[in-house]
Amino acid sequence: MTKKRQKGLPGYPGSRKLYTLLSFIIIGESIAIIAQAYYLARAITNLFDRTPIGEVFSDIGFFFVAFIIRYLLAHIQTALAEKYAMKTATELREKVFHTYFHQTSSVTQKMGTGHLVTMAMEGVDHVKTYLEIIGIRMIKSFVLPALIVIFVYTIDKKSAYILVGSIPVIVIFMILLGVAAEKMADKQYVTYKRLSNHFIDSLRGLETLAYIGKSKAHGKQISRVSEDYREATMKTLRIAFLSSFALDFFTSLSIAFVAVGLGLRLIDGTVVLLPALTILILAPEYFSPIKQVGKDYHATLDGQIAMQEIDSFINQETPVATTAAQISQWTEKDELTFSNVTVQVEEKTLLNKINFTAKHGFNAIIGTSGAGKTTLLQVLAGRIKPSSGSIKVKNETMNSLHDSSWFDQIAYIPQHPYIFPLTLADNIRFYQPNATDEAVEEIVSQIGLRDFVTDLPKGIHEKIGEGGRTLSGGQEQRVAIARALLSDKQIILLDEPTAHLDIETEYEVKQLVLRLFSAKCVFLATHRLHWLQDMDYIYQFSQGELIEEGRYEEFRERTQANRQIAQAKRGGRDA
Repeated sequence: MTKKRQKGLPGYPGSRKLYTLLSFIIIGESIAIIAQAYYLARAITNLFDRTPIGEVFSDIGFFFVAFIIRYLLAHIQTALAEKYAMKTATELREKVFHTYFHQTSSVTQKMGTGHLVTMAMEGVDHVKTYLEIIGIRMIKSFVLPALIVIFVYTIDKKSAYILVGSIPVIVIFMILLGVAAEKMADKQYVTYKRLSNHFIDSLRGLETLAYIGKSKAHGKQISRVSEDYREATMKTLRIAFLSSFALDFFTSLSIAFVAVGLGLRLIDGTVVLLPALTILILAPEYFSPIKQVGKDYHATLDGQIAMQEIDSFINQETPVATTAAQISQWTEKDELTFSNVTVQVEEKTLLNKINFTAKHGFNAIIGTSGAGKTTLLQVLAGRIKPSSGSIKVKNETMNSLHDSSWFDQIAYIPQHPYIFPLTLADNIRFYQPNATDEAVEEIVSQIGLRDFVTDLPKGIHEKIGEGGRTLSGGQEQRVAIARALLSDKQIILLDEPTAHLDIETEYEVKQLVLRLFSAKCVFLATHRLHWLQDMDYIYQFSQGELIEEGRYEEFRERTQANRQIAQAKRGGRDA
C-alpha cells in the first residue's frame, strides 16, 4: 500500500523562520527584477528615440543596481536554504540512527540492512537536496509571477490577461505528467532499495560465496538486479525529459502570444514602446519560476520519496517496557526469568514459548544456525520486543527489556565488532566517553594489547579503523572486550565472539573472556562446543525452541543418553 506523499513545504524545526525570511527576500528580489526590466526598457526606448546617451546613464545605472541587488538576494536565498538543509539533514540522520538503536521491533529484519543504509545515507542526501531547492522554488513560483502580473496590469491589462490565462494550461499539463513521473519514481525507488539490499547482502556473504565457488554465478544475479534498476531509471528519465520539453514549449508559446499581441498593437498605435518592451522583458521572468518548479519536480522526486520514508521511520511508535520502575544494579544473587516468551516476525516464529531462569555466571546459548541464538540475544539486549510472554528481572516483570535502566547495565560484543575511524582510546571509550587515559592504559594491559600499543607512534592516540592502522580479527575482539571492561557493566552479551578467528587467536580470546568476565553475568551464543566445559549453565535451542538445559556435567550426561536412545532407535548405527 502506497502512503500519501506529503504536500506543501516540509515542516522541520526552523522551517517557519526560513520560509518567512525567504518570502521577504523573494519579494525584494521580485521588485529588483521588475525595476531591472523597467529601467532596461526605458534606456532602450530613450536610445531608440535618439535621446543623448548622457541622459540615459541614470537609467543604465539604475538597471545595474537592480541587477546587482537581484543576484545578491538570490545568493542570500541559496545560502540560507543550504544552511537549513545541512542542519536538517544532520538532525534527520541522527534521528534515523537513534530510532534504529532504540526501537524494539525487528525493523531491520523487515527492511533489510541495505535499505536501512540507503535511507540513512543516500536517502538523507536526497532530502537535503530537496530542502535546498523546494522552499525557494515554491515561494518564488507564487510571489514573483503575482507581483509581475500586478505590475503588468497597471500598464497593460490585455497582456496581464494573456499571462494569467496561460497558467492553467501549463499547470494542468504539469499535473498530468507529474503523476506519471511520480509513479515511475516510486517504482524506481523500490528497485533501488532492492538493489541496495542485494548489494549489501552480497558484500556480507562475499567471502562465503568465493569459498564455495559461487561468486561467478552470484555475479549474474547482481547483473540482473542492476539491469532492473537501469530500466526503471530510464523510464523515469523519459517522462522527465518529455515533461521538460512540453513545459518549455507551452511557456515559449505563451511568451509568443504576448509578443505578437504587443507587436500588433504597436503597429496600430494602441500601445507605446516603453510599456510594451517592459512587458516583453518581464514575460520570460514571469514563466521562469514555473518552469524551474517543473524541472525541479523531477530532480527532487527521490527527495520527496525519501523524506516520506524517513519521516515514517523516525515517527513510528516505539514500545517501551510496561514497568515504570527502574531496574536496580545487577548483583551476583539476581536472576532473570523468561515466561512463555515468543517472538514472531511476519508470521515467522523465531522463538516459541521460551521458559528459563538465568543466574549470575557464564550462560551458554548453543544450537545450529537459525536455532534462535541471536534472536534471544536481541531480546536480552532490548532490541526485539517479544510478541507474547513476560520477562522478570529481579522483582520487576515487564514485556520487554527495552528500558534505559537495563541498557545502562549491558555491554554487547558481536562477532564482528565495529571499529570507528577514531583513535584506539576513543574506540575503547565507547561506553565511557569521559574515561581518563590512565584508565584506558590499564585496560590495554589487561586485554593483552600492550605490545601492540607500544609499537604505535602515538600509542593509544593512534587512529585505527578506516583511514588508520588496521587491526586483525583478534585485536578487534580485544578492543570490544576492552569497551565492556572499561564500562564496568555487569551483564555481557557475546554473539559468536570467536567464530571467525583462527585456532590460536580463538584460544587466546577465549581465555581472555573467561578471565576478565568471571565476576559478571555473561550470555554467550556459540556453536563452538569447546566453550561448554567452562560454562556454568547451558541452554540448547533448535528451531526457536529450548530443547535442553542444565549445568555442563548433567547436560553432557543427558545429551549422551539422548544420543544412545536415538542410536538404539536407528538399530545401533552411529549418527
